[in-house]
Amino acid sequence: MINRQIVGSRMSKIVEHNGVIYFAGIVPTDKTVDVKGQTLEVLNIAKDLFEQANTDNENILRAEIYLKNIDRDFSDFNEIWDAWVSKENPPARACVEASMSTPETLVEIIFTNVKK
Repeated sequence: MINRQIVGSRMSKIVEHNGVIYFAGIVPTDKTVDVKGQTLEVLNIAKDLFEQANTDNENILRAEIYLKNIDRDFSDFNEIWDAWVSKENPPARACVEASMSTPETLVEIIFTNVKK
């Protein structure tokens, strides 16, 4: 059985199947701040979505991270990420440079988790 939450005409923000939870890409709403500010907002949005899906940052299997400018922003992104991510249960992770949906978007993260 597949459970979808926050369903729109184009996508679902949360999809669960067999205890694995797939989250749609999370982008910040405030695109006027730097990559640190955008990363903090994305992680706060993730926390809210995780709570809704009965998971948390201890149960992340994989994180796919997209940065608009990896050369400029990788270190600043990692500063925020390292303070947030579980030290005991860090996920598999990929971090790449990508064109974004808007010119002001500096970071997008896709998570795959398991239920608590």
